[in-house]
Amino acid sequence: MERLLQSPITLALLLSNVGVSLYAFTDPSLIRELSFRPHRTRENREYYRFLTAGFVHGSGAHLFVNMITLYFFGPWLETFLGAGAFLVLYFGAELAAHALTFAVHRDDPDYAAVGASGAISGVLFGFCLYRPLAMLGVMFIIPMPALLFAVLYVVVSLYAIQGREPGTRGGIAHEAHLGGALTGILLTALLDYPRAVTSFLREMQGLLG
Repeated sequence: MERLLQSPITLALLLSNVGVSLYAFTDPSLIRELSFRPHRTRENREYYRFLTAGFVHGSGAHLFVNMITLYFFGPWLETFLGAGAFLVLYFGAELAAHALTFAVHRDDPDYAAVGASGAISGVLFGFCLYRPLAMLGVMFIIPMPALLFAVLYVVVSLYAIQGREPGTRGGIAHEAHLGGALTGILLTALLDYPRAVTSFLREMQGLLG
């Protein structure tokens, strides 16, 4: 908790996500107004949805998983990058996540997505660039190196996107996860060059002996 208090951006993002989402749970119309709807965004120029969708969630479980991930990895990454760069990473990943979702679903009038998953993916993968061999508790149970998790994450997302049946709606927003993850790696490398890249190469060199 002390480290969280020393990471004001992470704390502010946690509080805003929880506050807006909990309020939206009591008013479903707010979720409809803030969610990311590619077709409406294009037709009505509702570009605000690229940002607002990241602050509402579909369920308490959805909110919990995203916020517990931000709680574990956000303060660490904010300390390394600094507050300003961390903000760029977080919202850059969110915008990229929704941009990929927009590209895939812009012609689907019924598609809608909510949640901070794209931004959180960017934070998680930014962490992986520094600590690729750190052991993560996937689903809080399965131990797995961060790098292996990152590779599997991308592969599963790509497979799910390609294998989705036409007209399928709902479920996991794989496009958002993939777009946020890849942008998280790129932005972290650019924002903290060459330290982030050097850190990754050093850890991999140690693995290979």
